[in-house]
Amino acid sequence: MYFCARMKHQLSILLPVYNVDCRQLVAELSRQAQALSDVLSYEIIVADDGSTDRSLAELCREVSQHPCCRYVERNENVGRAAIRNFLARQARYDWLLFLDSDVTVASPHFISTYLDAQHHATTAIVDGGIAIAPSDTLERCNLRYRYEVHEQPRHTAAQRSQHPYRAFRTTNFMVRRDAMLQIPFDERIRTYGFEDVLFGKQMHQHGQQIHHIDNPVMLTDIEPNDIFLRKTEQSLLTLHQFRADLRGYSRLLTFADGLHSPLLRSAFLVWHRLFRGLERRNLQGTRPSLRLFKLYKIGYFLSLK
Repeated sequence: MYFCARMKHQLSILLPVYNVDCRQLVAELSRQAQALSDVLSYEIIVADDGSTDRSLAELCREVSQHPCCRYVERNENVGRAAIRNFLARQARYDWLLFLDSDVTVASPHFISTYLDAQHHATTAIVDGGIAIAPSDTLERCNLRYRYEVHEQPRHTAAQRSQHPYRAFRTTNFMVRRDAMLQIPFDERIRTYGFEDVLFGKQMHQHGQQIHHIDNPVMLTDIEPNDIFLRKTEQSLLTLHQFRADLRGYSRLLTFADGLHSPLLRSAFLVWHRLFRGLERRNLQGTRPSLRLFKLYKIGYFLSLK
């Protein structure tokens, strides 16, 4: 890794938290940042977005014991967009590293890879990407796990760079603070889903480029099938609500808009009405089908219209 000898890097590491135990993640980030203290000035800010599980919130307060780490509790849940904007305003340094609080940092060079990207970045955003931790147990029975494994070939930097704005995710990215303050997340989105896609579109419209690199975090906290299905339905409701803003940035929306044949559209709707109960039982069961998952999402979205 290349580091400038004349001046320190500066980095604000920002974690929005909601009903998650983030202590292990913060401990690893703190360890890596401290190891780079001769070339890095940093802070870690953890913001609890009105967690309803008070026992987890109590545990997360322990992160303030780490050097340069601050824990902020919010009484009201303001949503994934607003909490990130809040963290950007709280930060003191020029570069902001945002991470979801339910991921694992697998690489011992995770932070130093981002510092290296600071030197070579000609863009306002650097997206590190995600990966899925192998699990023979989850491979058979967990819908989220099977979906992420299926999508994993799209998660390489080379693949994401083909559609850099549409591929952007908030799970793991670094952004210049001035760009974030100028183009904040759209706080109209208070429900789950697509705040990252809309942020990518807004960056595109303002001429801010996104640079994708291979510096992934690991998805290890995989929710049960019923919770993942509810979150998927909520994200589809969000997509429907903001469909005018998201056209061209969602594959499902592009597919739905391309169904010009009333007969074909009706076929999807009839299928969904007849078989949605069976589909849900499969998707929440022990052998969920990704083909049924795709059909269910199409039918659910079309039924919203």
